[in-house]
Amino acid sequence: MELTGRADPRLDTSVADVLGEADVLVDFTQPETAVANAREAVAAGVHAVIGTTGFDIDELRGLEGANVFVAPNFAIGAVLMMKFAAEASRHMTSAEIVELHHDRKLDAPSGTAKLTAELMEGDPPIHSVRLPGLVAHQEVILGDVGQTLTIRHDSIDRISFMPGVLLAVRKVGSLTESPVVGLEHLL
Repeated sequence: MELTGRADPRLDTSVADVLGEADVLVDFTQPETAVANAREAVAAGVHAVIGTTGFDIDELRGLEGANVFVAPNFAIGAVLMMKFAAEASRHMTSAEIVELHHDRKLDAPSGTAKLTAELMEGDPPIHSVRLPGLVAHQEVILGDVGQTLTIRHDSIDRISFMPGVLLAVRKVGSLTESPVVGLEHLL
């Protein structure tokens, strides 16, 4: 599969305009359009890799024609952070999640924070921070008698997401079920 495409967000194009000979559509749009984009792609036989969060995954179930892959976070370090936090939560009394993102992020809490909480024991509260100057950061603070454990991941540049995006693009066509949620299923 040749990895090509347009990445200029200033282009005013519809999904139908770019599907043509595409094998995979990569969507980092908005919750209001991600599901419709995925449906259109799958109907055209084009696999969809979605990095948008804040929509109901159940809306993607039952689509036929191609596969759908969704990841709340494409940074491999963030996926490892979630895995480590899930393991640690089985051994520590309680935890809280603090997620920090740029001030243009639309959803709060983030999809990464929600997934982290789902993977962990208990029901850890999530604290969301939106400020200019941030990219994507999350820390999980676990506490127990006389000790704390902090697991933190920082994306200081958006380039940190590209290895995960490329992994998803390469593997979405070979998924045996769809949709699949979470980069950990591809590692």
